[in-house]
Amino acid sequence: MGSEALVHVLLISFPGQGHVNPLLRLGKRLASKGLLVTFSTPESIGKSMRKASNLTDQPTPVGDGYIRFEFFEDGWAEDEPKRQDLDLYLPQLELVGKEIFPRIIKRLAEEDRPVSCLINNPFIPWVSDVAADLGLPSAMLWVQSCACFSAYYHYCHGLVPFPSEAEPFIDVQLPCMPLLKYDEVPSFLYPTTPYPFLRRAILGQYKNLDKPFCVLMDTFDELEHEIIEFASKLCPIKPVGPLFKNPKATSAVRGDFMKADDCIEWLDSKPPSSVVYISFGSVVYLKQEQVDEIAYGLLNSGISFIWVMKPPHKDAGLELLVLPDGFLEKVGDNGKVVQWSPQEQILDHPSTACFVTHCGWNSTMEALTSGMPVVAFPQWGDQVTDAKYLVDVFKVGVRMCRGEAEDKIITRDEVEKCLLEAMKGPKAAEMKQNALKWKAAALAAVEEGGSSDRNLQEFVDEVRRRSVGVTYKSTANKVVEVVDSVPLAGHA
Repeated sequence: MGSEALVHVLLISFPGQGHVNPLLRLGKRLASKGLLVTFSTPESIGKSMRKASNLTDQPTPVGDGYIRFEFFEDGWAEDEPKRQDLDLYLPQLELVGKEIFPRIIKRLAEEDRPVSCLINNPFIPWVSDVAADLGLPSAMLWVQSCACFSAYYHYCHGLVPFPSEAEPFIDVQLPCMPLLKYDEVPSFLYPTTPYPFLRRAILGQYKNLDKPFCVLMDTFDELEHEIIEFASKLCPIKPVGPLFKNPKATSAVRGDFMKADDCIEWLDSKPPSSVVYISFGSVVYLKQEQVDEIAYGLLNSGISFIWVMKPPHKDAGLELLVLPDGFLEKVGDNGKVVQWSPQEQILDHPSTACFVTHCGWNSTMEALTSGMPVVAFPQWGDQVTDAKYLVDVFKVGVRMCRGEAEDKIITRDEVEKCLLEAMKGPKAAEMKQNALKWKAAALAAVEEGGSSDRNLQEFVDEVRRRSVGVTYKSTANKVVEVVDSVPLAGHA
């Protein structure tokens, strides 16, 4: 059956690596269940994705369905430094998106590929408005933990006290969650956060939560059972993670912005459980002094390592971080420093022993699903909450720091101590055992008939049910004509 006859969903992503990855993974999972998926994000990122991930313009078969890409111009020049300022960029995206997407959707309908549902990730809540204006159903993919979702919800609705300027150091007790110290609450909610624009961006979604008919989450029931059960009473949640595991389709479609360096051959040459993998994600930027201490901690420990040092964006106004003089010579074949890595393969590799991570949710899910113990090095946002869970709730981690707010350089001795604790001795063995338990639970969740697979199937069935006779309402600016009920071919 050609891609024209399939029920069609349109995924619109905020243009950040940590947003594109989970939404694209969801797209592949939906395609593998027999949908046609169009993935869209600004052309500025589309260009990098095409280059790094060899994307084509043709629909690519994934499982029983197809995925295709359609990037859009966001109205700014590619080298526009204002993109780095979310307070300026988000309104621009909304302005352009609300004008462009009704036109794209109208054109797709004329090409006999009517869109049946729109799905967005946080930061661009206006996608639900576009869908509502056109009379189309929409869903949102939440790309953090359910615990963080609940924290933002309670903050937004003023349901429990959070740290404030008057009381900056209070603990926060949320339903079905461990007590969070003031520096374990998602840090954008903290009164003195240097990132108030990120708080505004995330909370924007909560003001629009009545529009999506479903909130999909990149988590799984067994991992956050109590909080998922509780949050489901607040809004219609479906955990469908870990999204990066797709049992039906090992598709080559990827969304990397940079080509990964090859380190698998090097890993193959190392003994089992002997290598530390260090990566702080695509956004975290450390102080030079901290980089030096990590380097000397590694050197003194003698442990083999792969260290991802992603260069900052050219318009971010940040210095390029460098390694101490003579570091690479001293390390020799015992270590490898790369700009970007095939993280999923490294975490799955028998030579990798632990993961020094910033505790972003994508990395957290990948670590848990790969059975990989972690050394928690959170900086801000949901990372500090994820670190609390990894160490105290999931019990797979050693804590190396408490986050950016602590404003403290972790010394080389502390770095070495944490690495050894995560790799050798009774604590390391216990963490590994717990990690393997989560790995088994995660894989069971996405297998056919598992909790996440059932939730995804229910979502797909609901989209199909709603798609029979899609009608497009005309919008106020008359970009979209009224289209009569369009029967979908190939719809048993």
